[in-house]
Amino acid sequence: MKMSIPLLCAGALLAASSAASAQSYGPRDEGRRFDDGSRVVCRNVEVQRNSKDSNRIAGTATGAVVGGLLGNQVGGGNGKKLATVAGAVAGGAAGRNIQGRHQQKTGDRVVERRCEREYR
Repeated sequence: MKMSIPLLCAGALLAASSAASAQSYGPRDEGRRFDDGSRVVCRNVEVQRNSKDSNRIAGTATGAVVGGLLGNQVGGGNGKKLATVAGAVAGGAAGRNIQGRHQQKTGDRVVERRCEREYR
């Protein structure tokens, strides 16, 4: 146990130093040049906002339940079990797809200025 405390401290120090070395650039840095020939370039990027369920869990779950119920209406015995599982999987995929398309149509879009270092 005594051995793990120094290892944890070393790991935390390494993580902190790598986070400190990560560089982010803003619009004020646009055009800045570095010794290696790279420079900071900024672009306007359209970003979708206001998505409460970005992982589309609600659509996947709803589709899986509906698909499972529909699949359960087919066949008998082991075929019925297989149809239920297949219906749940297909319904989940369909629900996720439908929710994703809906979010793209109705989501708020904003334009952000994003800057990054460009290497030549």
